[in-house]
This record gives sequence, C-alpha cells and structure tokens, in this order.
Amino acid sequence: MSKLKPRERDAIVQALRAGVVPRLGLRHIQVGRAREIEEILRDMDRIAGGGASIRFIIGDYGSGKTFFMNLARLVALEKGMVVMFADLAPDRRLHATAGQARNLYAEMARNLATRTKPDGGALASVVERFVSQAHQEADDRDLSTTAVIREKLAHFEELTGGFDFAQVIRRYWEGHEAGDEDLKSAALRWLRGEFATRTDARKALGVRGIVDDASVYDHLKLMSEFVLAAGYKGLLVGWDEMVNLFKLNSAQARNANYEQVLRILNDVLQGSARHLGFLMGGTPEFLMNTRRGLYSYEALQSRLAANSFAREGLVDLSGPVIRLTNLTQEDLFVLLCNVRAVMQGDGETLPDEALEAFMAHCQERIGEAYFRTPRNTVTAFVNMLAVLEQNPGLVWTDLIAQLDLREDTGEDMADVDESTGGTPPEDDLASFRL
Repeated sequence: MSKLKPRERDAIVQALRAGVVPRLGLRHIQVGRAREIEEILRDMDRIAGGGASIRFIIGDYGSGKTFFMNLARLVALEKGMVVMFADLAPDRRLHATAGQARNLYAEMARNLATRTKPDGGALASVVERFVSQAHQEADDRDLSTTAVIREKLAHFEELTGGFDFAQVIRRYWEGHEAGDEDLKSAALRWLRGEFATRTDARKALGVRGIVDDASVYDHLKLMSEFVLAAGYKGLLVGWDEMVNLFKLNSAQARNANYEQVLRILNDVLQGSARHLGFLMGGTPEFLMNTRRGLYSYEALQSRLAANSFAREGLVDLSGPVIRLTNLTQEDLFVLLCNVRAVMQGDGETLPDEALEAFMAHCQERIGEAYFRTPRNTVTAFVNMLAVLEQNPGLVWTDLIAQLDLREDTGEDMADVDESTGGTPPEDDLASFRL
C-alpha cells in the first residue's frame, strides 16, 4: 500500500463513519471489481482516442455503486481528463421545464474537476488555461489573441449553442486583457449555467442564449470540445442517484427524462459524440422495472437488455450496463483489513481473529447481506475501531457482542408506490368515467 497522507486518512475515516464514499484515498481501501475496472480503463482510452462511452452502473443499495463511480472518476483524472459529477435530486434532473435540468448542469459545473484540482471548482482554471495557450500561440504567430481564440473555436459555430459559447470565451479574454473582473465573473457565471434569463445574459455579455433546461446535453457536448481545445483528453460526466427519475410520480416527466437518456445513448452508440463519456449509477429497480424504470421505455429496454448468452456465471461487460457483482466474504475480509490499516497504521492492535469474529457476528445478524451490500457493515466496523482507539482499556470481544446491525434496504425508496395491481397513481384519469 502506498504511503497514506494524514489528510487522506481523515477523509476516509469521516466518510466511512457517515456511510458515504470518500473523495480521497480510494486506492487505500479498494478491493475486488478487477474486471469492471479493466472495462472502465478501456472506456477512458476510447474517450481519449476521440470516441465516446456510456455505462450504467447498476447495483443494490450499499453494494458500492458510488464507490465504483468515484474510482472511475479518479482514473479519468489520472488519464488527463476533465470530470463533471453530480447527484440527481428532486430539484436536479435531466429534463424539466422549471429549471431542474439547469440546476443539474450548474451543480456539475461547480463540481468540474481536473487532476490539479480534484475537489472541484476547476472551471476557471480550465478557461484560464485555454486563453493562456491561445495568448502564447498568438505571440508565436504574431497575431492577436482574439484572432487565435476565434480560430480555435471556429468549429463551435456548427454546434447547437456554439456561437454563444465561443462569444462568452472571447468576452472572458477581453475581461482578462482589460483587468475587468466583473466581465470575467459574468463569463464564468454563464459557463456554469447560473444565468436564469436571456435578458441578464445579453446585458452582461451581449449573448442571446443561456444554458437552460432544453440545452443541457448540448452544452455538455460543447464543454467536451472546449476542454479538448484547452489541452485535456476529454470529458467524463457522472450522474449518481439516477433512481430519482424512477421516483418521479408523473409518467410524462419520467418518459421525458428517459428520452434524454435515449438521446445520449444513441449519440454515443452511433458515434455522434466524441471525447465524451457518461456514467450513470442506479439500482436494479431503476433499470429493470417495467412500469417505472428504464425498461418501461421500450427503446431503452431493447438497447439495455442483458446478453442472453451471459448466463450461469458467464459475464459480458462489453455492453452499456455494468452490473456490479457482489463482494465475496474474502473481499470483505480484505476490505476490513484495509480499513484497519488506514485507521491504525503500523500500530495495529486488532488481530485477524477479531475481524473473523466481527464477520461471524454480522452473518448471524443479517445473513449474506453483510458482505453483498457492505456499507452498513463497514460503517459499524469503523465505529468499533474508533471506540477501541479512544478507550485503550477496552477489549474488542466486549464490543462485538453489543453490535447491533441492520440490513441496508434503501429507505429512500419507501415513498415509491410499487403496487403492481391497478392503475398507477399518475394515470388516475385513464379509468375515469362519467
């Protein structure tokens, strides 16, 4: 294991105690998923080579979807890409008419990260890198920087919304050259999708368009072209908690969002997108439920159906869907050893016997779920180590007997009506009679 920095240790421990995925130091606790990671590496090479990729990361609650997506995010950063990740929520989705799609784009833009700024907030750095390179090239060719920027972004005018995008970058350079921080700030606000009206954008920047609900995907394609022009290898977009689309009560709203998913899927599979990758994380219900999930949209079901030959232990990871395999007991044991090493370092005091006893107790409490969906198991283990660390006289055998563990069932699905009989709630008028 590579040397663990104190900052990484604190981030890992705090995240695991809260039951969430740490943003730093994932390599110190990663186990299993070797074949899935190989596929992600191939995807990154495909994106860097000018292609496109889309993956649906499917797994049960607590099975490691978010962890895997964050691991893919770190791989992309190491490969020299820009990443834009965000969680979907009731006020953030792919298609909307009241600003929810623009909210999703704004969240992704705030989280935009590069290798040198992995924690997000890197949009200004990317723009600055582009204009600095353009300025250097202008000096080398004895041209004006504005002319070089116009030349580099000339092909943007062929893309939807590209003329305004290029104009905003030129306005940023004008602000940079004149020392006008307000103009630079306005340009960055436009790129982050923070202008709510076209009137405000025209007044601040002289452009007619903005990032709105209808143009989110178009702007992601523009951003992939822009980061490429700035010297990066491509753009990886990640959307977690896709189950929020499954939970929409309106069938019309769900289908509109699924149409956006289909549009992206078709663009990627048909080669219309370049240097652009997508990761979408969701549960098996989100994918396969034929009433509310992706499979309720026939065009998506036909494209995302499992390979009929991949049965009886056979796997096929070449399609758009990656179903995360369950961790084995051996994987979980290695994971607990890694967590122990992170928390206790070289001064390990908890023997392997304690790990085995802990796992046996979990088996008795919740059965196989303790290693198939290990989020609660790992959180309980971290809490136990924390108590042992802060109470030197305590014996681990006393704590294991007191451990209360419950299966992670995904309580945030409790508000979804999954009754299969009768008419769905959003379609009450389908059986209306006078």
